[in-house]
Amino acid sequence: MTEEKPLYGAIEAGGTKFVCAVGSGPDDVRALERFPTTTPEETLARTTAFFRVQPAPPVAVGIGAFGPLDPDPASPTYGHITTTPKPGWAGTDFAGAIRRALAVPVAFDLDVNAAALGEYRWGAGQGLDVFVYLTVGTGIGGGALVHGRPLHGLVHPEMGHVALPRAPGDDFAGHCPYHGDCLEGMAAGPAMAARWGRGAETLPPDHPAWEIEAHYLALALVNYICTLSPQRLILGGGVMHQQALFPLIRRKVQQQLNGYVQHPALGEALDAFILPPALGDRAGVLVALALAEEAT
Repeated sequence: MTEEKPLYGAIEAGGTKFVCAVGSGPDDVRALERFPTTTPEETLARTTAFFRVQPAPPVAVGIGAFGPLDPDPASPTYGHITTTPKPGWAGTDFAGAIRRALAVPVAFDLDVNAAALGEYRWGAGQGLDVFVYLTVGTGIGGGALVHGRPLHGLVHPEMGHVALPRAPGDDFAGHCPYHGDCLEGMAAGPAMAARWGRGAETLPPDHPAWEIEAHYLALALVNYICTLSPQRLILGGGVMHQQALFPLIRRKVQQQLNGYVQHPALGEALDAFILPPALGDRAGVLVALALAEEAT
C-alpha cells in the first residue's frame, strides 16, 4: 500500500479575493475555492468554513497575505495585518484567528513572498541566487528572494511605496492614502481606474495609459536593479495581464539605465530578464502549501 501523504491548507489572501486550497503539493490539489475579500469577520469565517468541510483536515496551514503585515515569529504581533489601507483589516490577527479556529500550526508571510517562493521552486526563479517578484494589481508589492529565502528585516520590503519622478506633464495626484504619488499610488489598478475613469482591464493596448504605466514601473525596476542587483525581475498581478506592457517596460528600463549597469541580461537578453511568472496566478496558493509544510 502507498502511504497517504499529509494534506496541507493554503490561503492566498489578496486585497480583492481569497483563494483557499487543500493538497499535498503542486501536483495534488484536492480542493480549491475562490471568494471576494470583504470584512475580516466575514472573510475569515468563510475561510475556516472551507477547511472544516474537507473530508480530511489539513495538518498545517500556510498563509500568503496582502500587507503590510508582521512576519516576525518572535514579535507579539506576528501574523497581524498592520497598516494596510484595506478598510477594516488594519490590526487583524489573521494567523492567530486561523490557528485558533483550526487548532493546527500556521505559517505566515507576505503574498508576494509566497509567489516568489513558488517561482523559485517551480517557475521562472529556479536556479537563481537573487531575484525580485513584483505584483501589480489591487496594490503593488515586491518580494526579493536571496538564496531561496524571502528578504526580511524590520518587517518586509515595501517595494510598492517607493517615490519616483513623475512622468513629464503628469498632474495626477496619486491614489495612495499614505503617500499619494508613490509607485502604488500612481500605477496600481485602483490608481489607473481613478486616473482614467475605467479599469485597466478595459483599456486597449494602444491607450496612452500604458505609456504612463510603463514609465513608473520601469523607474521602479531600475531602482531595484541598482539596489539589489537581481538576476531576474518577474512581474505578475492583474495589471500585467496586458502583455503590451512588457516591451514598453523593457525599453524604458534600458533608457533609464542609460548604459550604466553593464551586463548581457540588460541588453540582448532583456526579454529573459524582465518577464511574467511561469506559474501565472497559481504561484501564491501553491507556495502557501509549501509554507504550511514548513510549519509542521
